[in-house]
Amino acid sequence: MAERRSSSTIWIVIVVALAAVAGGWAWHVHASRGDAPDYLTAAVTRGDLVQLVTATGTLNPVTNVQVGCQVSGRVSKLYVDWNSQVTSGQVIAEIDPSTYAAAVQQASADLANAKANLELQQAEADRAAELFTNKLISQSDHDTAIATLDEADAMVKIKEAALTNAVANLGYCKIYSPVDGVVISRAVDVGQTVASSFSTPTLFQIANDLRQMQIDSSVAEADVGGVQEGQSVDFTVDAYPTQTFNGSVRQVRNSPTTVNNVVTYDCVISVTNSDLKLKPGMTANVSIIVAERPNVLSIPNSALRFHPPDFTGADTNTAWALSVTNQPNLASASSRPGHHGHGGEHPVYHTVFLLASQGSDPTLQPVRIQTGISDGISTEVLSGLDEGATVVTGLIPTGPQSAAAYNQNRPGNNPPRR
Repeated sequence: MAERRSSSTIWIVIVVALAAVAGGWAWHVHASRGDAPDYLTAAVTRGDLVQLVTATGTLNPVTNVQVGCQVSGRVSKLYVDWNSQVTSGQVIAEIDPSTYAAAVQQASADLANAKANLELQQAEADRAAELFTNKLISQSDHDTAIATLDEADAMVKIKEAALTNAVANLGYCKIYSPVDGVVISRAVDVGQTVASSFSTPTLFQIANDLRQMQIDSSVAEADVGGVQEGQSVDFTVDAYPTQTFNGSVRQVRNSPTTVNNVVTYDCVISVTNSDLKLKPGMTANVSIIVAERPNVLSIPNSALRFHPPDFTGADTNTAWALSVTNQPNLASASSRPGHHGHGGEHPVYHTVFLLASQGSDPTLQPVRIQTGISDGISTEVLSGLDEGATVVTGLIPTGPQSAAAYNQNRPGNNPPRR
């Protein structure tokens, strides 16, 4: 009986050991294959795609005239205020003219004195000429009389110029509007003294027509290549956050502006402001439509950024390597979205991955595609994919290694730059 019990115990130990070995082997196989991740996918869809260049700018009148004064003095009268409508040639302010009126009177008196002296010297010159003819005076006295006459004539011209200058300064005491428009700034009050000894002081700013305005927007050098005259523009202002206004690109100025090593270019956008809602100085958030594609195939940009993870023992990695080997240049294709091969530009290619099979052993199939424009979320597909195809956009973590890959490739991570 003891021998039988011992034999049974041995067999039980053997069975348990075999079961443990089988279980360990099964666990090893599962562990080696269990790191295979689940994939996030998206379908190739068809729709409209719009590529934008965004910028900020300031609304300004198309013609903004700064009105100053050429003489110094005390402001005696103001005829306009902020928002006043003015016409070209209208008097908008006056400077006290008393000093300049006195200068005109003095210049007039000096001119009269010079003319009287001229008449006297003319008579002296005629008398000297007659005496010289009769040889009663010397040549020297005759020449002196002629020179004195010329000096008197020149003095008359000097006094005439001084009178003209005094009259002009008196006229500058009245300040006129140079254009039709509206006063958007007034810098003086009645009784204030203005001085124009070194520079012309600005008294008023007049906008020619607030129904036609412009946005001076700053476009980054990376985006300015796609901006051209005539392109449509949508923009918003903080005063009307729910309303979108429209305009068009009028000019892209070649003068660069550099701030903190960032180079921008002034893009002038024409705006119609018929309802006068927009006011000078408002900040505009601009979206320039640089390209539009109606009814095109598109995929999420995350599909362009996805790369298969390198996990050991998975058939996916082997299948990917074999497929890339059979399709040259796929692994080195460009990964820069947002450009297209139209208009004589070089075509841009990317590699995306199709999910050939699901389940415990998924297989990825790389496909080389040609891309077009991008709106920052989706990219146009010019060739290589059909509508409804399923492309891989990221990973769902199923293990420590896959979790790390998921965090790197998940949709929304490292969003594209515009």
